[in-house]
Amino acid sequence: MYAVVVTGGKQYRVMKGETLRVELLGEHEAGKEITFDNVLMLGDGDGIKVGDALKGASVTAKVVGHGRADKIRIVKFRRRKHHRKQMGHRQHYTEIEITGIAGGSK
Repeated sequence: MYAVVVTGGKQYRVMKGETLRVELLGEHEAGKEITFDNVLMLGDGDGIKVGDALKGASVTAKVVGHGRADKIRIVKFRRRKHHRKQMGHRQHYTEIEITGIAGGSK
């Protein structure tokens, strides 16, 4: 069984036992359980559920830890204009492990 959930403005397709990195969930510390109620779709071998069939559906996960991704470099350059600008960025993330998917009403 899999689900599509929304967190941090992004959609993720998740399955039980899977580990993924999502946008920073700062209010949760490592080892805590969190619940995602914004489920867009549930799927299994028989078919999929969307819309009103998902009322009450949720995905539970355990917070593994927090961290920062690798640095990306941003370079702005204008040729022949003596203009060059460099910046760097490291995005914060929360690593979670999916522990369960609860289906909604039928």
